[in-house]
Amino acid sequence: MSNLADLSLRPRILYSCYHNRSAEGEQFVPEHILSFQIAGTLTTFDGSRKQVFREGDLRLSKRNHLVKFSKQPPEHGEFKSLSVTLDQETLRRFSLEHSYHTPGPAEPAEAIVALPLTPLYQSYLDSLRPYEQLAEAGSAGFLALKVHEAILLLLNSNPELQHVLFDFTEPGKLDLEAFMNRNFHFNVRLPRFAYLTGRSLATFKRDFEKIFQLSPSRWLLRRRLQEAYFLIKEKGRAPSEAYLEVGFEDLSHFSFAFKKMYGVAPSKL
Repeated sequence: MSNLADLSLRPRILYSCYHNRSAEGEQFVPEHILSFQIAGTLTTFDGSRKQVFREGDLRLSKRNHLVKFSKQPPEHGEFKSLSVTLDQETLRRFSLEHSYHTPGPAEPAEAIVALPLTPLYQSYLDSLRPYEQLAEAGSAGFLALKVHEAILLLLNSNPELQHVLFDFTEPGKLDLEAFMNRNFHFNVRLPRFAYLTGRSLATFKRDFEKIFQLSPSRWLLRRRLQEAYFLIKEKGRAPSEAYLEVGFEDLSHFSFAFKKMYGVAPSKL
């Protein structure tokens, strides 16, 4: 199984396949990723927007975003997707080679862009289907050409994406209170939250305590438990579902913290 956040080899073309079961999780997307849904359904949530991608759908996941996902195979089948990572190093070389000037930071928008499957995209994706051949030793040059081709296709079919692809700036300083209230349920470490809000870890902690009057770890624990209480009590979610939705890794730790805060086990609500 492939993880879209695993970028140890560049350029990278990944083929994901999950057998007869659903898979849920979350990830930080460090690079732009062009993905084609071959079979099954992918449901994503970026903190404010839910999207569903089905067989035949094409999407571009933007870098520096947090995304929750659920991968559902078709009945009696496998979840399959094909993804092309457009890393910053490759995009910088491309911009220099083709004289694309960085237009400045892209406007904040959705984490994932749905793209229409044009004949040009379809032809390109068909050329990637024999993944076993792409993965053979000595194919690095060919893979680099296919990533280069993907960039050209995106610019030809969706020229407005140049503002996304060639934005090489790091996250700017954001409204910390709004960001945390929107993203508290993502299970990422404090340095990642700090980076995404345009702060050093020390500045993040200092600004956080000024705003919330609590340390980040204590606020996150309390806020996640409050959300879990709401989901279980008001929305009828099972504790085994709610703890993952709000950013806990372990059900037993969640149950212990919940009972400590509310005086009752989540299963007793």
